[in-house]
Amino acid sequence: MAITAEEVKKLREKTGLPLMDCKKALTESSGDFDGAIRWLRENGVKIQTGRADRVTEFGRFGLFFNDSVGAMVELKCESAPVTQNDAFIALARDLAERLATGSGAASADDLLAQPSPGREGSTLKERKDELFNRIREVFNVGRMVRFDGRCAGYLHMGSVVHGVLVQATGGTPEQLKDICMHIAAMAPSALTVDELDRAVVDNERSILREAALKEGKPVNIVDKMVEGRLKTFYAERVLLEQPFVKDSAISVGAYAKQAGIVLRRFAHQVLGRE
Repeated sequence: MAITAEEVKKLREKTGLPLMDCKKALTESSGDFDGAIRWLRENGVKIQTGRADRVTEFGRFGLFFNDSVGAMVELKCESAPVTQNDAFIALARDLAERLATGSGAASADDLLAQPSPGREGSTLKERKDELFNRIREVFNVGRMVRFDGRCAGYLHMGSVVHGVLVQATGGTPEQLKDICMHIAAMAPSALTVDELDRAVVDNERSILREAALKEGKPVNIVDKMVEGRLKTFYAERVLLEQPFVKDSAISVGAYAKQAGIVLRRFAHQVLGRE
C-alpha cells in the first residue's frame, strides 16, 4: 500500500526518528501506525545489541533527594555532547527518582525494568531504547546509590563530573549543599576516622614512626609524636576532620556541630573513576 507523507510526518513527530526510518517502518508494517512504532523499537534494539561493546566513557549523574530518601545514578554515553541533551538529562534524573521512590533495585536491569516517573505507561528501559533510536549512541547505567532518610545532594559539572549525595539530620538545605560542595572539592574517603581502612592507617602510622626514629627522636616519645602527626593525615582524608572550604579556620565537623547538623553518611562519585 502507498504510504503518505502525512503518515510519515505523524510517525516522526511521535518518535523523533528520521523520516526515512519512519517511512520504512510504515512500509514494513503495511501502514499500521502502532505496528510501525513496534518495528522501530525492535529494529533499534537489534542495532543497539550490535553496538553493545562500544565504550561509554562520558555521561552524567542523575540525582533525586527529599526529606525521606535520596538516590544517585550514573548514566554513561559515548560522547560529550550527548551529556547536554535534554532527553538524556531527563532520563538520568528519572532513573534516580525511580531508584529513590520505588521498590529499590539490585542491578541496572532491575531498575530499567521499572515504570518511568517521567512518562506514564513506559518503563525506563523503553525510554532508554527510544533515546538510542534518536541519538544512536549506546547508554549504560553504571553505579547506583540510595540512602533512606533526609538527604541532600550536589552535581558539579566541569572537566570531570562529580556527584554527591549526603544523608543528614538538622541544618538548612543551603548548609547541607555547602557540605556537599565541600565533598566534591576535597574528596574525603571516609566520614569519620573510625571508617578509614585500618590497613591504610596502620601503614601511615608505620611510615611516620620510622621517619620519627630516623630524626633521632627519643623512643619513649615517638608514639605520641606519631599520633599527633596522624591528625594531619586524618585532616586530608576524613570529612569531619577536613578544614571547611568556606571557612578553613574550622573543620567540617565543627561547622556541622554549630549548625546542628548530624552527618550520617555520604557518597561521592566521579565519572570514570571507581
